Amino acid sequence: SRAQMVPAPLAAVALATAATAVAGWSVPRVEVQGLLSAIQPPGMADFTSLASLAGLGTVLAFALIASAESLFSAAAVDRMHDGPRTDYDKELMAQGVGNTVCGILGALPLTAVIVRSSANVQAGARTKLSRILHGLWLVLFAALLPAAIGIIPLAALAGVLVHAGCKLVPVKDLLPLWRAHRGEAVVLAITAIAIITTNMFEGVLLGLALAVIKCAWETSHIQLDVHEATGGRFIVTITGSATFLRLPRMLETLEALPKDRPVELDLSELRHLDHACRTTLENWAEQRGTTIGMLAKV
Repeated sequence: SRAQMVPAPLAAVALATAATAVAGWSVPRVEVQGLLSAIQPPGMADFTSLASLAGLGTVLAFALIASAESLFSAAAVDRMHDGPRTDYDKELMAQGVGNTVCGILGALPLTAVIVRSSANVQAGARTKLSRILHGLWLVLFAALLPAAIGIIPLAALAGVLVHAGCKLVPVKDLLPLWRAHRGEAVVLAITAIAIITTNMFEGVLLGLALAVIKCAWETSHIQLDVHEATGGRFIVTITGSATFLRLPRMLETLEALPKDRPVELDLSELRHLDHACRTTLENWAEQRGTTIGMLAKV
């Protein structure tokens, strides 16, 4: 039917706008002051903040979060269609150029947003021109119809965003994710809760920190094989990546060896040996005296 041709979010916003107008409710609405009045190039005094540690930290944090959000959005959009894949280098270059222009004009930084991108794909977008037109329509509406935008309740737009965001949550994939990758599920849950309880910036920052810690823990696999050789000596073969994260386990195994028997450490199969583990092994070998034979050093 013709009614089904109208997008549901548009109908919901129109209905909410009409309801507040008829009832005369005083609710917060979108404030549009015009594009030209929003252009406020930074003055020389604003550049002095770049010399401060806090200013540089803010710049780096925004660059990290904005880049991560854009790349995550691009990866999610790639899974929603069968067309050409995203060129991530070009994506970041375009974002850098766009944010440079935003800074010159005094505007807020820009990033790719999964809600608008998914709406674009669901509307039948096929080419790169759709992304350009997407932005063009936003500019035209803000420039030509500011009064129409100004009557829309903020609560209606918030509801549309929540609805679009909920549709992106892969509910049916959550249980398989928990069964196969519980660490990923925990990071996902903590990040989502942090975003809801704080804000997107702090939530994503916490999620990235947890992902880095999880990756460091999983890549620092270490295995210690102890076997008794001829002459009553023990040979301890250490394989994997010896980092400070696995130091307690390594020391526990070494300290459990009999102190009256000679021991040889075979480090030839180690892929990585950080400074903390190297120092610990050298100190342990020195305490054991000449009974230690290092077959290889990494």
